[in-house]
Amino acid sequence: MVGLKPSEVPPTTAVKFLGAGTAACFADLLTFPLDTAKVRLQIQGENQAARSTQYRGVLGTILTMVRTEGPRSPYKGLVAGLQRQMSFASVRIGLYDSVKQFYAPKGSDHCSITTRILAGCTTGAMAVTCAQPTDVVKIRFQASVHTGPGSNRKYSGTMDAYRTIAREEGVRGLWKGTLPNITRNAIINCAEMVTYDIIKEKLLDCHLLTDNFPCHFISAFGAGFCATVVASPVDVVKTRYMNSPPGQYRSPFDCMLKMVTQEGPTAFYKGFTPSFLRLGAWNVVMFVTYEQLKRALMKVQMLRESPF
Repeated sequence: MVGLKPSEVPPTTAVKFLGAGTAACFADLLTFPLDTAKVRLQIQGENQAARSTQYRGVLGTILTMVRTEGPRSPYKGLVAGLQRQMSFASVRIGLYDSVKQFYAPKGSDHCSITTRILAGCTTGAMAVTCAQPTDVVKIRFQASVHTGPGSNRKYSGTMDAYRTIAREEGVRGLWKGTLPNITRNAIINCAEMVTYDIIKEKLLDCHLLTDNFPCHFISAFGAGFCATVVASPVDVVKTRYMNSPPGQYRSPFDCMLKMVTQEGPTAFYKGFTPSFLRLGAWNVVMFVTYEQLKRALMKVQMLRESPF
């Protein structure tokens, strides 16, 4: 590594793991209101209690929440969201390259699309297994409606939400919706990571751009759009099922059937605009930050290892 710049030194797995979690938390801080608006639009029409407040569009949903529930309402569930990203993004993004190399044939310089898809599915499933309880709590907070000081709050805080769900629904309640979430995140992870990987690789191989901000921005934007298109139906089912009270749906498949019969197939794309705005913005912020963090962390590591 002597004489190499930080950008030329391959980042270690630990650097990728820490960088991915940190970058994802930063992206969540900036885009969390869009995620909350997406959840509210997805569950709209699901039950009678939620029908008292009608949401129209992304900005309309956020403004309605601020007007009826206060300025902090778009950030409901943020603590659980940050906990989720540190345990979730660190695995699905930080370990992607390592798993991709594991699946790749020995001696191969380039990974096939099949290898990349396998890596995306694997890290996506691993991440959900670790982070599912944080996702359940995050969605419960985002979906809860409090219209004033006198309104009933089910959870007093994030840790109380974990305890209450475990007490009322059993420990299994914290892993509610794991199957649709694994499906969703396998799809999203493949769409995000594989699309980002391929676009970035082609831009660099064709010498259209160098490995800098424009390259990262274009690759991340394309990844966000692809992920939203393919994952929206599974995302809506996952959100509804994880937010539902015990007994409302027998299974994720039952949730899907009831959505189709009661609301029609367009229900699967409820909240598509905030999903795209959120995923597009989230991917751009996360990947650009992630690339810069990798370089910064490698620079720190090189300075620590330098004898001078």
